Amino acid sequence: MDTQELLALYDKEQRIEIEYPDMRKEVLPHVTRFVRDAPGMNFILYSRLDDTNVDAVIQEQIAYFAPMDQPFEWKVYDHDTPSDLKDRLVAYGFEPEDPDALMVLDLQAAPPALLEPITADVRPITHREQLADVIRIEEQVWGGNFDWINRRLGDHLEIPGYLSIYVAYADGQPACSGWVYFEANGHFATLWGGSTMPDYRRRGLYTAVLAARVQEAIRRGYRFLTIEASPMSRPIVARHGFRLLTYAHACEWKASQE
Repeated sequence: MDTQELLALYDKEQRIEIEYPDMRKEVLPHVTRFVRDAPGMNFILYSRLDDTNVDAVIQEQIAYFAPMDQPFEWKVYDHDTPSDLKDRLVAYGFEPEDPDALMVLDLQAAPPALLEPITADVRPITHREQLADVIRIEEQVWGGNFDWINRRLGDHLEIPGYLSIYVAYADGQPACSGWVYFEANGHFATLWGGSTMPDYRRRGLYTAVLAARVQEAIRRGYRFLTIEASPMSRPIVARHGFRLLTYAHACEWKASQE
Protein backbone atom coordinates (compact mmCIF):
# COMPACT_ATOMS: atom_id res chain seq x y z
CA MET A 1 0.00 0.00 0.00
CA ASP A 2 1.56 3.31 -1.07
CA THR A 3 1.53 6.53 0.96
CA GLN A 4 -1.56 8.02 -0.68
CA GLU A 5 -3.57 4.83 -0.17
CA LEU A 6 -2.49 4.68 3.47
CA LEU A 7 -3.40 8.34 4.02
CA ALA A 8 -6.85 7.75 2.53
CA LEU A 9 -7.39 4.72 4.76
CA TYR A 10 -6.12 6.64 7.80
CA ASP A 11 -8.46 9.57 7.09
CA LYS A 12 -11.40 7.22 6.69
CA GLU A 13 -10.84 5.15 9.83
CA GLN A 14 -9.04 7.51 12.20
CA ARG A 15 -10.57 10.89 11.32
CA ILE A 16 -14.00 10.33 9.73
CA GLU A 17 -15.42 7.07 11.08
CA ILE A 18 -13.72 7.06 14.51
CA GLU A 19 -15.78 7.37 17.70
CA TYR A 20 -14.63 8.40 21.19
CA PRO A 21 -16.47 6.95 24.18
CA ASP A 22 -16.45 10.15 26.23
CA MET A 23 -17.28 12.60 23.42
CA ARG A 24 -20.22 13.53 21.22
CA LYS A 25 -19.46 13.26 17.52
CA GLU A 26 -21.03 15.81 15.18
CA VAL A 27 -20.71 15.23 11.42
CA LEU A 28 -21.41 18.38 9.41
CA PRO A 29 -21.11 18.99 5.66
CA HIS A 30 -17.60 20.44 6.01
CA VAL A 31 -16.19 19.28 9.35
CA THR A 32 -16.26 16.37 11.76
CA ARG A 33 -16.03 17.63 15.32
CA PHE A 34 -15.98 16.11 18.81
CA VAL A 35 -17.43 17.74 21.92
CA ARG A 36 -17.00 16.81 25.60
CA ASP A 37 -18.14 18.36 28.84
CA ALA A 38 -15.95 21.07 30.41
CA PRO A 39 -13.13 21.28 31.23
CA GLY A 40 -12.03 18.88 28.48
CA MET A 41 -10.66 19.91 25.10
CA ASN A 42 -13.03 19.85 22.12
CA PHE A 43 -11.64 19.41 18.63
CA ILE A 44 -12.22 19.33 14.90
CA LEU A 45 -10.50 16.23 13.57
CA TYR A 46 -11.39 16.33 9.89
CA SER A 47 -12.42 19.01 7.44
CA ARG A 48 -13.45 19.13 3.78
CA LEU A 49 -12.73 22.69 2.67
CA ASP A 50 -11.67 24.73 -0.33
CA ASP A 51 -10.98 28.37 -1.10
CA THR A 52 -14.69 29.13 -1.58
CA ASN A 53 -15.83 28.11 1.91
CA VAL A 54 -12.83 27.91 4.25
CA ASP A 55 -13.21 31.34 5.89
CA ALA A 56 -16.94 30.98 6.45
CA VAL A 57 -16.53 27.53 8.00
CA ILE A 58 -13.76 28.71 10.34
CA GLN A 59 -15.98 31.57 11.49
CA GLU A 60 -18.90 29.17 12.01
CA GLN A 61 -16.82 26.87 14.18
CA ILE A 62 -15.50 29.70 16.32
CA ALA A 63 -19.07 30.94 16.80
CA TYR A 64 -20.17 27.44 17.81
CA PHE A 65 -17.44 26.76 20.34
CA ALA A 66 -17.02 30.24 21.83
CA PRO A 67 -20.10 30.09 24.14
CA MET A 68 -18.76 26.90 25.75
CA ASP A 69 -16.02 28.88 27.51
CA GLN A 70 -13.44 26.14 26.98
CA PRO A 71 -10.62 25.73 24.46
CA PHE A 72 -10.96 23.82 21.25
CA GLU A 73 -8.44 22.51 18.77
CA TRP A 74 -8.42 22.16 15.01
CA LYS A 75 -6.22 19.28 13.85
CA VAL A 76 -4.62 20.05 10.49
CA TYR A 77 -2.61 17.54 8.46
CA ASP A 78 -0.28 18.57 5.67
CA HIS A 79 -2.42 16.85 3.04
CA ASP A 80 -5.59 18.73 4.11
CA THR A 81 -7.10 21.36 1.84
CA PRO A 82 -6.80 24.18 1.18
CA SER A 83 -3.02 24.03 1.45
CA ASP A 84 -2.93 27.20 3.56
CA LEU A 85 -5.54 26.01 6.09
CA LYS A 86 -3.13 26.27 9.03
CA ASP A 87 -2.15 29.83 8.06
CA ARG A 88 -5.80 30.83 7.80
CA LEU A 89 -6.50 29.43 11.26
CA VAL A 90 -3.58 31.40 12.67
CA ALA A 91 -5.01 34.54 11.11
CA TYR A 92 -8.23 33.91 13.10
CA GLY A 93 -6.35 33.61 16.39
CA PHE A 94 -5.50 29.93 16.57
CA GLU A 95 -2.15 29.07 18.15
CA PRO A 96 -0.31 26.22 16.37
CA GLU A 97 1.78 23.78 18.36
CA ASP A 98 4.99 22.33 16.99
CA PRO A 99 4.08 19.73 14.35
CA ASP A 100 4.15 16.01 15.07
CA ALA A 101 5.26 13.47 12.50
CA LEU A 102 2.52 10.95 11.72
CA MET A 103 4.48 7.69 11.39
CA VAL A 104 3.19 4.24 10.49
CA LEU A 105 4.50 0.71 10.92
CA ASP A 106 3.22 -2.16 8.78
CA LEU A 107 2.95 -4.89 11.41
CA GLN A 108 3.33 -7.56 8.76
CA ALA A 109 6.87 -6.27 8.30
CA ALA A 110 7.72 -5.45 11.91
CA PRO A 111 11.48 -5.67 12.54
CA PRO A 112 12.77 -8.65 14.54
CA ALA A 113 14.02 -6.43 17.37
CA LEU A 114 10.42 -5.58 18.27
CA LEU A 115 9.32 -9.22 18.20
CA GLU A 116 11.90 -10.67 20.57
CA PRO A 117 11.01 -11.57 24.18
CA ILE A 118 11.03 -8.47 26.38
CA THR A 119 13.69 -8.70 29.09
CA ALA A 120 13.07 -5.32 30.74
CA ASP A 121 10.63 -5.08 33.66
CA VAL A 122 7.61 -3.95 31.61
CA ARG A 123 4.23 -4.29 33.32
CA PRO A 124 0.69 -3.71 32.06
CA ILE A 125 -1.36 -1.16 33.95
CA THR A 126 -4.84 -2.59 34.47
CA HIS A 127 -6.37 -0.57 37.32
CA ARG A 128 -6.97 3.14 37.84
CA GLU A 129 -4.95 3.10 41.08
CA GLN A 130 -1.81 2.15 39.11
CA LEU A 131 -2.02 5.26 36.94
CA ALA A 132 -0.10 7.25 39.57
CA ASP A 133 3.09 5.79 38.10
CA VAL A 134 2.11 6.95 34.60
CA ILE A 135 1.28 10.45 35.86
CA ARG A 136 4.59 10.65 37.69
CA ILE A 137 6.53 9.84 34.52
CA GLU A 138 4.59 12.22 32.27
CA GLU A 139 4.90 15.13 34.70
CA GLN A 140 8.63 14.57 35.18
CA VAL A 141 9.25 14.42 31.44
CA TRP A 142 6.92 17.13 30.17
CA GLY A 143 6.10 19.30 33.18
CA GLY A 144 2.63 20.55 34.01
CA ASN A 145 -0.32 18.72 35.50
CA PHE A 146 -1.37 15.31 34.17
CA ASP A 147 -4.22 14.57 36.58
CA TRP A 148 -6.48 14.16 33.54
CA ILE A 149 -4.81 10.79 32.99
CA ASN A 150 -6.45 9.38 36.11
CA ARG A 151 -9.89 10.42 34.89
CA ARG A 152 -9.72 9.81 31.16
CA LEU A 153 -7.40 6.82 30.92
CA GLY A 154 -8.95 5.34 34.04
CA ASP A 155 -12.37 5.46 32.39
CA HIS A 156 -10.98 4.01 29.16
CA LEU A 157 -9.37 1.10 31.02
CA GLU A 158 -12.86 0.03 32.04
CA ILE A 159 -13.86 -0.46 28.38
CA PRO A 160 -12.89 -4.04 27.47
CA GLY A 161 -10.15 -4.23 24.86
CA TYR A 162 -10.01 -0.50 24.14
CA LEU A 163 -6.81 0.67 25.86
CA SER A 164 -3.57 -0.98 27.00
CA ILE A 165 -1.02 0.87 29.14
CA TYR A 166 2.52 -0.27 29.91
CA VAL A 167 5.12 0.97 32.38
CA ALA A 168 8.79 -0.05 32.44
CA TYR A 169 10.43 -0.09 35.86
CA ALA A 170 14.12 0.34 36.66
CA ASP A 171 15.73 0.25 40.09
CA GLY A 172 12.25 -0.36 41.43
CA GLN A 173 11.02 2.98 40.06
CA PRO A 174 8.59 3.79 37.21
CA ALA A 175 10.88 4.93 34.41
CA CYS A 176 9.04 4.77 31.07
CA SER A 177 5.41 4.59 30.03
CA GLY A 178 3.25 4.42 26.92
CA TRP A 179 -0.20 3.34 25.86
CA VAL A 180 -2.00 2.05 22.80
CA TYR A 181 -5.63 2.37 21.67
CA PHE A 182 -7.38 -0.34 19.70
CA GLU A 183 -10.27 0.91 17.57
CA ALA A 184 -12.89 -1.73 16.80
CA ASN A 185 -13.27 -2.95 13.21
CA GLY A 186 -10.29 -1.07 11.83
CA HIS A 187 -6.78 -1.62 10.55
CA PHE A 188 -5.01 0.81 12.91
CA ALA A 189 -3.88 0.71 16.51
CA THR A 190 -2.51 4.02 17.77
CA LEU A 191 0.43 4.74 20.08
CA TRP A 192 0.41 7.55 22.64
CA GLY A 193 2.29 8.86 25.63
CA GLY A 194 5.70 7.27 25.12
CA SER A 195 7.96 8.97 27.67
CA THR A 196 11.13 8.06 29.57
CA MET A 197 12.48 9.70 32.72
CA PRO A 198 15.72 11.56 31.91
CA ASP A 199 17.82 9.48 34.33
CA TYR A 200 16.72 6.23 32.66
CA ARG A 201 17.24 7.05 29.00
CA ARG A 202 19.56 5.04 26.74
CA ARG A 203 18.74 1.82 28.59
CA GLY A 204 16.34 0.45 25.98
CA LEU A 205 13.22 1.09 28.05
CA TYR A 206 11.41 3.10 25.38
CA THR A 207 12.04 0.29 22.90
CA ALA A 208 10.82 -2.29 25.43
CA VAL A 209 7.54 -0.43 25.98
CA LEU A 210 7.22 0.01 22.21
CA ALA A 211 7.79 -3.72 21.68
CA ALA A 212 5.13 -4.62 24.24
CA ARG A 213 2.58 -2.59 22.31
CA VAL A 214 3.71 -3.85 18.91
CA GLN A 215 3.44 -7.46 20.03
CA GLU A 216 -0.04 -6.94 21.49
CA ALA A 217 -1.25 -5.27 18.29
CA ILE A 218 0.02 -8.21 16.25
CA ARG A 219 -1.64 -10.73 18.57
CA ARG A 220 -4.90 -8.87 18.16
CA GLY A 221 -4.76 -8.89 14.38
CA TYR A 222 -4.11 -5.23 13.56
CA ARG A 223 -2.30 -4.38 10.32
CA PHE A 224 -0.86 -0.94 11.09
CA LEU A 225 0.46 0.93 14.11
CA THR A 226 0.62 4.73 14.05
CA ILE A 227 2.23 7.35 16.24
CA GLU A 228 2.22 11.14 16.12
CA ALA A 229 5.88 11.35 17.02
CA SER A 230 7.61 14.27 18.68
CA PRO A 231 11.14 15.20 17.55
CA MET A 232 12.39 13.15 20.52
CA SER A 233 10.46 10.00 19.56
CA ARG A 234 10.71 10.17 15.77
CA PRO A 235 14.31 8.94 15.35
CA ILE A 236 13.65 6.03 17.73
CA VAL A 237 10.56 4.75 15.95
CA ALA A 238 12.16 5.41 12.55
CA ARG A 239 14.98 3.03 13.50
CA HIS A 240 12.30 0.42 14.15
CA GLY A 241 10.67 0.61 10.74
CA PHE A 242 8.08 3.37 11.14
CA ARG A 243 7.83 5.58 8.07
CA LEU A 244 6.55 9.11 7.67
CA LEU A 245 3.02 9.60 6.34
CA THR A 246 2.50 13.32 6.92
CA TYR A 247 2.76 16.03 9.56
CA ALA A 248 -0.01 16.90 12.02
CA HIS A 249 -0.53 20.39 13.43
CA ALA A 250 -2.68 20.97 16.52
CA CYS A 251 -4.05 24.52 16.33
CA GLU A 252 -5.71 25.70 19.53
CA TRP A 253 -8.24 28.50 19.87
CA LYS A 254 -8.91 29.70 23.39
CA ALA A 255 -12.33 30.85 24.51
CA SER A 256 -10.86 33.91 26.28
CA GLN A 257 -9.77 35.42 22.96
CA GLU A 258 -11.78 38.27 21.50
